[in-house]
Amino acid sequence: MSAPLDRRAFLAAGATAGLAATLPTKTESSAPAVKRSGPKPVVISSANGHLFKNGGELTCVAQAFKLIEEGKDVLDALVAGVNIVELDPLDDSVGFGGLPNAEGIVQLDASCMHGPTKRAGGVACLEGVRTPSLVARTVMLQTDHHLLVGKDAQAFAKQMSFKIEEDLNTEHSRKLWLEWKRRSDTQHWLDPEARAALAHEVRMAMVREGKISPEHVYGTINCNGVGLKGEVCGTTTTSGLAWKIPGRVGDSPILGAGLYVDQDAGAAGSTGRGEANLYGCSSFLVVELLRRGMKPKDAGMEALRRIQQRTVEKRLLNGRGLPNFNVNFYIVNAQGDTAGVSLYESRYALCDSHGPRISPTEPLLPGKPQD
Repeated sequence: MSAPLDRRAFLAAGATAGLAATLPTKTESSAPAVKRSGPKPVVISSANGHLFKNGGELTCVAQAFKLIEEGKDVLDALVAGVNIVELDPLDDSVGFGGLPNAEGIVQLDASCMHGPTKRAGGVACLEGVRTPSLVARTVMLQTDHHLLVGKDAQAFAKQMSFKIEEDLNTEHSRKLWLEWKRRSDTQHWLDPEARAALAHEVRMAMVREGKISPEHVYGTINCNGVGLKGEVCGTTTTSGLAWKIPGRVGDSPILGAGLYVDQDAGAAGSTGRGEANLYGCSSFLVVELLRRGMKPKDAGMEALRRIQQRTVEKRLLNGRGLPNFNVNFYIVNAQGDTAGVSLYESRYALCDSHGPRISPTEPLLPGKPQD
């Protein structure tokens, strides 16, 4: 016969178990990968999430989905996916070989959000580290802060044992920068009537000539996912606007603009003109609309309509009076339903039980930004 249970010991054991349940855990999940009915595991990203492999066999979305199916933490899986693009010199919109700023220096931004633990981290104007998404994740895990910037972000990365390199340009990115320097006077501080017009026209001329992909003028990869147990996470990483003013920070590292995640509602991230997203906190808006019951496509379209309505400066309008830039949203709700939407037709990447693929976005406006 077993000994009678001591009431004081029973209460102490229960209290210990309750405390353990409230303690924060590592992002590395130890739970077995058991599939069940409910949210659909899925990964959605910008199109470059299924274009680059960095010499390996899998693209970003395929790698992230594989790790999610294996039971890995969803954010860790997404970051491992975007690392492929950050490290691939063939993608000149993020990480190593990303198109530099006006002084020829590659400055990188990134953010990440972990829905289940309500944590986030970001870096901006980071130099010398090929994988800013990993530094953003480390900010999330190792500090009480959400955003570190510039030389201090680099110092933090060095303290955390990241390798610091003198120059992240590749031969390709440096060649394109020199081409831009040759064509422009590099004077960004233009008078109010003409500000940024010259730099924009040089960028667009290089797009028309096929020297820069239109998707890479603004750079960026956003990648969001839902896990086997419904965990919602996301990450965004970028080298930013090609030939930007040194120190310029777009939407990518800013929570609520280039990325927003809420465990109960879903996730949204963006690529395209960052300033348009910053003005309207568009990713936050999308997720809030998801919370109110909107479907991913409808929520994204509402955010795009607001961007169109708020674009009133003549220099930002084309001959039709519409925005002369593109913005894309990559959206997933807490149930695993997804949508890729944009101001003008574009592409996005997706991976689910049917495998990885690229699909056209749903555009708000007809034609092209330059029409």
